[in-house]
Amino acid sequence: MDLKTVSIDPKRRTFAHVAERIGADKIASRYQEGTFDMQTEGPQHYRPLWDPAHDYFDPDRTKIAMEDWYAFKDPRQYYYGSYVIARSRQQETAESAFTFVESRGLGAAMPDDVRDTALRLLLPLRHVAWGSSMNNETTAAYGYGAAITQGALYYAMDQLGIAQFITRIGLLLDEAECLDTAKDAWLHDDAWQPLRRLVEDLFVEKDWFEVLIAQDLVLDGILYPLIYGEIVDNVLTMKGGSAVSMVCQFQSEWHAEATKWIDAQVKVAAKESDANAELIKGWTSKWRARAVSALLPVAAIALGDGAEAQMDEVLAAFDKRLAKVGAA
Repeated sequence: MDLKTVSIDPKRRTFAHVAERIGADKIASRYQEGTFDMQTEGPQHYRPLWDPAHDYFDPDRTKIAMEDWYAFKDPRQYYYGSYVIARSRQQETAESAFTFVESRGLGAAMPDDVRDTALRLLLPLRHVAWGSSMNNETTAAYGYGAAITQGALYYAMDQLGIAQFITRIGLLLDEAECLDTAKDAWLHDDAWQPLRRLVEDLFVEKDWFEVLIAQDLVLDGILYPLIYGEIVDNVLTMKGGSAVSMVCQFQSEWHAEATKWIDAQVKVAAKESDANAELIKGWTSKWRARAVSALLPVAAIALGDGAEAQMDEVLAAFDKRLAKVGAA
């Protein structure tokens, strides 16, 4: 008996619509097959009664114009499978951190003033994270092209998870009543009202790309380095609050990853045309000013009079980032 190995070349290596973009002789990645040309473009029946000026899936819902809406790419190459696997691993790491802090009583060992500062600073931010989730769901719902809307939906789910992590931090450091106290602060404390107004104003913005710029690029781009990078990892840790830094590990790592995604989207849109670039610069300038004024009183909860100086350091790095992506 003579056994031989026979190689059979497939007649095609991927779907026809993907082959049109990458070439028929190339093997497509799972990300490409799960992203390219997934947007509904065919007959959409009637226009929605609540917005008769647009189709359900309409590129004119934003002032940004793109020749190809699939020019947007996710540098992480996330499709549903790879996204879930990545977050599952991070969830395991986060669970380990919470278990370590709780089992060793590190939260109770913190100085009372540091614990109180952490609770006052972090717990109302769960409402900000929930608002960010809602705003990214707006992009996922009204945006055009799966290349950008699926990334926005992953961002929304991540922010919902962050809101849950913050809730767990409160329950780890204090009794359940602290959540009601934080909600009351979010609704009535003067320090939180500018930030609350900013988040809620974004709920009613009609241009989904402007919402993306304001929330993901500007607000989160300043908030995470300021709150988690400077205050939690540096200020609170130096005062004996290392346990807080440990259970905020997901937020810090997630922001470093999410930054790559939003920067890639903004850079592509800005390079598409001068009109796009001017729109993005205008939106960035508008929301940057509001984000700074909204976050300063929040930062002062932990930094006092040093909040402005710390904000200046964060903004210096942020402005360099904006210049790199063509948004400044």
